[in-house]
Amino acid sequence: MDGEQIQRNREREIRAISGWGMLAAVIVLFLGGIALLVVAAMLEEARGLTSGQVWALIAPGIVFWVLGSFLSPGFFTLEPNETRVCVLFGAYRGTVRDGGFRWANPFYSNGPVAKATADGGAREAARAGAKKGQAPRVSKKYPRYKISVRARTYNGPKLKVNDRRGNPVEIATVVIWRVQDTAQAVFDVDDFEEYVETQSETALRYLASSYAYDHGEENEITLRSNVDEVSQALREELEQRLARAGVVVEEARLTHLAYAPEIAQAMLRRQQAEAIIDARQKIVHGAVSMVEMALTDLTQKGVVDLDAERKAAMVSNLMVVLCGESEVHPVVNTGTLYA
Repeated sequence: MDGEQIQRNREREIRAISGWGMLAAVIVLFLGGIALLVVAAMLEEARGLTSGQVWALIAPGIVFWVLGSFLSPGFFTLEPNETRVCVLFGAYRGTVRDGGFRWANPFYSNGPVAKATADGGAREAARAGAKKGQAPRVSKKYPRYKISVRARTYNGPKLKVNDRRGNPVEIATVVIWRVQDTAQAVFDVDDFEEYVETQSETALRYLASSYAYDHGEENEITLRSNVDEVSQALREELEQRLARAGVVVEEARLTHLAYAPEIAQAMLRRQQAEAIIDARQKIVHGAVSMVEMALTDLTQKGVVDLDAERKAAMVSNLMVVLCGESEVHPVVNTGTLYA
């Protein structure tokens, strides 16, 4: 089915009355029913009332009990940042966001959204019970359609993917998200929590394949060097994917990034070689500057007049001293300069 043909839901907020007033009314109904039954029994025994007179007292008592029993399922409580999606005979009526002790229509669904236990052992036990004719144990995931709108954290597992250049890398992310539209979260996807996990993994794989791990071209964004830019791109990608489920992404960042074990040693040697080359370039650049400065000062101050051959020898000696890795032990010339 085309995605545009799927019915999209939007949250609309409704109010639920305070439960304390209704609680008092229900208590009065139950107590009134008991009182009527007790009075009917006492009058029948004491005055010998006819059956019609007795039923004139018993019938209202029964009605009070039935009415109190009918109103009782309408009570519910909501904690801060918790909502209840109200569904009446399969139709969405609205979302209650007011916290505290509340009462609403008793016919509102009490949460038929159910999901079998996720762990493998429980699934096997459920299958074994089904073979024996027992009903599988199913736990309600959202009792009474209560949906938390608090910020949640998803710590993704380490994924092995290929970067833009085809190098296998290990990558993981943490996503901070919350439900913004409860109607979309409940009715537009089957399980919004599982949907967040699946789309987070998909978005991370797409992101990793869009950028190189490192050593990009000039002004190219890489996974290792441009953490903020990559995190922003991941967040935007997740927002687009999770918008259908009414979920907003607060933050998304990489928590792990490394080469895969099979190429980690080779990449480490390459990084070490590149580090050595960079260090050598700085050393040589500094040594050339120092040699140039020394020759310039000697010439300007007239300390010594060197020909081209002696300048070359001096440059060679200074470069060896400045660029050598080990300590240099100079040989003192006790003769003449041109001997």
